[in-house]
Amino acid sequence: MIIDTHCHLDDKRYEDDLELVLKRAKENGVKAFVIPGANPEDLERAKNISENHEEIFFGVGVHPYEIKKYDEKLLRSYIAHPKCVAIGECGLDYFRLPKDENEKEEEKEAQKEIFIKQINLAKEYKKPLIVHIREASFDAKEILINYAKDVGGVLHCFNASEILLELSKYGFYFGIGGVVTFKNAKKLVNILPKIPLDRIVIETDSPYLTPHPYRGKRNEPYYTTFVVKKVAEILGMSYDEICDITTKNAKELFKELRKIV
Repeated sequence: MIIDTHCHLDDKRYEDDLELVLKRAKENGVKAFVIPGANPEDLERAKNISENHEEIFFGVGVHPYEIKKYDEKLLRSYIAHPKCVAIGECGLDYFRLPKDENEKEEEKEAQKEIFIKQINLAKEYKKPLIVHIREASFDAKEILINYAKDVGGVLHCFNASEILLELSKYGFYFGIGGVVTFKNAKKLVNILPKIPLDRIVIETDSPYLTPHPYRGKRNEPYYTTFVVKKVAEILGMSYDEICDITTKNAKELFKELRKIV
């Protein structure tokens, strides 16, 4: 059994064939799915999908690129939903910062402010975080240790930054997806054995980051099978062992999944 802990099934690219996508996934052992909240405008669709499928859950949050859409009142209206399992994806992304130094610093501070606000929501509602970190490992680690060490969560699409490994001591898991199958993913391949086994979860980030051998095509939860195969190969373990361990981890992270898995 596999749990896809991060798949954007509310994306428009699944509007025409979501049921077929889910059927393929289930036929290949993927039994539960978590839709992260990235854009508040998509929350209603994520909620509706989860209500129509027992095995689908969702998160409530605002991606760093969408911070201008942050509306706490709106987020709160979804957090209490019984299928909401997490706050996020939220975090820091310094990949597309403005070139002007003043604007760059303003953007960084704005991202930090919204990130901390979402951490506070996670504390209030006692839900784990789904954390997005891109080219901001130092600042993200500092914020998580200072504000979220009693919250925990998952570092979505773990970026292979060694300084983030310490977060495993503070209740954080590491989301491993299609990137681990890429030929240029040597850093992630090398650091994977350093992650505690009880802190690894599987994800796709569908429809993005499609694993080999389907790179260039739309990603989907069924492709978690290729991620599991690669992780098993790197760690010298069996496919079934990785399925069992990561499923157990996902249920520890998102406790509501225990009701159906």
